[in-house]
Amino acid sequence: MGHGITSVLLVALGGALGGMGRFAISNAMARLLGSAFPWGTLLVNASGAFIAGGLLGMYGVPTSQPAWLFAVAGLLGGYTTVSSFSLQTLELWQSGQMFRATINMASTLLLGGAMAALGWTLAQG
Repeated sequence: MGHGITSVLLVALGGALGGMGRFAISNAMARLLGSAFPWGTLLVNASGAFIAGGLLGMYGVPTSQPAWLFAVAGLLGGYTTVSSFSLQTLELWQSGQMFRATINMASTLLLGGAMAALGWTLAQG
């Protein structure tokens, strides 16, 4: 992957936009469904996996191309979130909600993999 200033700026711009999108969607889901379960983070991670799978299906892995750097490394990198997922799962676990924590872990992993595969499959067809 190239590390020129243009590449860094593309990733930074994409990351900023992705982070804002994640923030907006997570807040909207919390208002809509409440905050007892991290629905916003689950939706963000599943939709990000779907889009990433679709881009992979369409373009392969052109890691140094500007569009890929912006869209995948930047936008989807800032949009999806392992850190929020991890902290929210830990918070559920520590507050005695082991079942919800387990459901969050399982659904994030299974749904993320399924959505990436679905995106890739649809892009191939």
